[in-house]
Amino acid sequence: MATPTLPSENATASVVSPSGYAVEFDNVSIAFDEHVVLDGISFRLQHGETKALFGVAGSGKSTLLKLAMGLMRPDSGRIYALGEEVTRMSEQELFELRRRVGIVFQESALFDSLKVYENVGFRLTEEGVSADEIERRVREVLRFVELEKTYDMRPSELSGGMRRRVAIARAIITKPEVLLYDSPTGGLDPVTSNTIVELIMKQRDVYKTSALMVTHRLQDAFTMATHEFDTATNQMVVLPKGQQCTVPMSFLILRDAKVIFDGDAHQLATSRDDYIREYIS
Repeated sequence: MATPTLPSENATASVVSPSGYAVEFDNVSIAFDEHVVLDGISFRLQHGETKALFGVAGSGKSTLLKLAMGLMRPDSGRIYALGEEVTRMSEQELFELRRRVGIVFQESALFDSLKVYENVGFRLTEEGVSADEIERRVREVLRFVELEKTYDMRPSELSGGMRRRVAIARAIITKPEVLLYDSPTGGLDPVTSNTIVELIMKQRDVYKTSALMVTHRLQDAFTMATHEFDTATNQMVVLPKGQQCTVPMSFLILRDAKVIFDGDAHQLATSRDDYIREYIS
C-alpha cells in the first residue's frame, strides 16, 4: 500500500471514522438544480461485505458510487471510506484513496487504442511499476478472469462480456480494498450475465473484497446471496436451503431519494412492504 501523501497547509485534514466500516454514508443529501437525488442517505458497508444497490432509473445509484469515490461532493452529510472522511479530503488525498478503490463501469470504459494488457496494466504504468512486474500482474489477473488468451488483443476484438471481464481485471490489478460495480451485467445476455456474476462472486469469496454493486437485476444479487464460489471446482455452488453466505451479502433499495430497505436476502424476501413486495416480484 502506498504511503499517503501529506496534505498541503491549506488542505483540510481528513477525519477518521470511529465506526471502522469499509464505507459509511451518514445523512448524505445531494440535489441537481431543484431535483433532489439523495435525501438523508445513511448506510454502512462492512469490511468484506458485498451490498447490492437497487432502485428505478434515476434513483441516484450511480451518483452514490461517485460520491463514495469523491468524484462528487454532497450538499450535506458525511461519507467515510476506509477510515477516511471523503467529504473533507483534498484532491491529493482523494487521489491516494482511489488507489485503494477499484471501479467497474457498465460500458467497461476501455481504451480502444490500447491492447488488453495495456488497458489492464494502465494504472501500474502510471505508477511507474517495472515492465516485468506489470506483465506478471496483468497475466495473473487475466488468468483470474479466465481471459489470459486475450493478452495481445484489442478491445474491438472482444465480445461485450469479455470486455466487461477485462474491466474487472483492470479494477482488481491493484488489489483494492473496496470495489465499486456500476451495473456490471447491464446490456448483457443472461448467459454472459451469469458469467460476470460468478466472477464477482469469485472475487468476493476468494479475496473477501468489500463491494458496492449497482444492478438492475435482482436475480444477480439473489444468485450471489444463495451461492458461493468453490475454489476446488472453480465454479459457484448453491448453498443449502436457509444457509447464508460465509461472506456478508446485503441489499439496499432506494426510492424517492431515500433508503427504504437495507438488509439481507431473507429480510428482503419476507418484507411486508407493498412497494418492496411488488419490486421483487
